[in-house]
Amino acid sequence: MLFFIDLGPVFEEWESDFGRTFILGDDPLKQRLCRDIEMAFGAGKRHFQQHSDITGAELYAYAQQLAREAGWEYGGPIAGHLIGVFPHEKIEGDKISLYVHPKNHNRMRTPDACGHKRHWIFEIHFVDRRHRIGGFYEELLTIG
Repeated sequence: MLFFIDLGPVFEEWESDFGRTFILGDDPLKQRLCRDIEMAFGAGKRHFQQHSDITGAELYAYAQQLAREAGWEYGGPIAGHLIGVFPHEKIEGDKISLYVHPKNHNRMRTPDACGHKRHWIFEIHFVDRRHRIGGFYEELLTIG
């Protein structure tokens, strides 16, 4: 059995987001899914750190590539989102520029409207539609 933990803690005035997929039992395909998602998160974080001008669209494409290379399908419409002071920066109706989205061609390290560094969550989703399983892994991308 697969299960997920998805937390959105708020520390004083700062929000965050944290999610993991876990397995109960010894199903090798589900065990591989959990391992592959965690390894892909690490690879995606390194990719972000190594590419200072990366855009949301580029990181999204890289998340898709990581899924393909591991033998999975990428299962999410996004691969992360902006966070920060609660409630985080929002532009009414904006479903692109605040997300790691295939149409977000903005550089992720561009400061916010006040000149502050932006902090991003990297959120990846891998699925196997034939076996009807999937999982995700999300964590802060811009610290650590």
